[in-house]
Parts: sequence; structure tokens; C-alpha cells
Amino acid sequence: MAKKLVGSMKLQIPAGQANPSPPVGPALGQRGINIMEFCKAFNAKTQEMEQGAPCPTVIQYYQDKSFTMDIKTPPASYYLKKAAGLKNVGKRNRPRGAELPGRETIATITPKQLREIAEAKMVDLSANDVEAAMKIILGSAKSMGIEVKG
Repeated sequence: MAKKLVGSMKLQIPAGQANPSPPVGPALGQRGINIMEFCKAFNAKTQEMEQGAPCPTVIQYYQDKSFTMDIKTPPASYYLKKAAGLKNVGKRNRPRGAELPGRETIATITPKQLREIAEAKMVDLSANDVEAAMKIILGSAKSMGIEVKG
């Protein structure tokens, strides 16, 4: 007999850094998911990734208190900020994009870096080839105030 799906939720957790403290613990606890079991499984799956990279995670939980998780690649904005070497800091001590995207350029990246980001994100994008994925990532770069030169 198949497990009965109760619901699903989305969390963005730094790779290899899941712990029972907020926001992870309370979000899982109120749905009856074993917090320590989730943290151990998540940290084991993200062990290969760069530590601290934000990982969007879709968690589906079942009536018998079990769960499955689908860990996606970090957001394109994370890769773009990293490639551009952005150091300006916004809320929560994170680098952020331009105040007026389209009018101001805060950083530049090369087409080679754009291709590398597109290849890394290809799994999660709705693109059929790398060229289409590059256009998607280019749109994200423009909306952040990052220009592609080279």
C-alpha cells in the first residue's frame, strides 16, 4: 500500500548546515517530521556541495511521519554574486544587487562564467540546451545589475 501524502513545504537551507534551531526545527516540528533525522539526511546529501550555499529544498511528508526531500541547486543569483565577486552587504549580511537595475551596473562577468553558471543550473531550468539556459541566467544577471562583457 502506498504512503498517504499529507503535504509538502519548501525551505531554503545552507548546504551542510541544517540544525534543529529556527527556522528549520519549528517548521518541521509543527508538521510532525523527525527533526534530527531530517538534519542528518540533509547534511549527508549536501556534503559534496559548497558549504553554506543556499539550497532550495522541497520536503514532502507522509501520514506515517516519514518524508522525502528534493534538494535543488543554489539560486542563479548566488552563482552570479559569487562570479562577480560582490562584497557589498545588504540585510542579513548578504551581498545584494543594484539599487536601480538597468540603469546602474554594479559588476561584470565574462561569457565563460555565464556558461559555467548555466551548465550548473541546467538541471533545474526549463531549457533544452545550454544556449537557452544562458539566456535565462543573462536575464537574472541584468535584473541584478550585472553586465556580461568579454
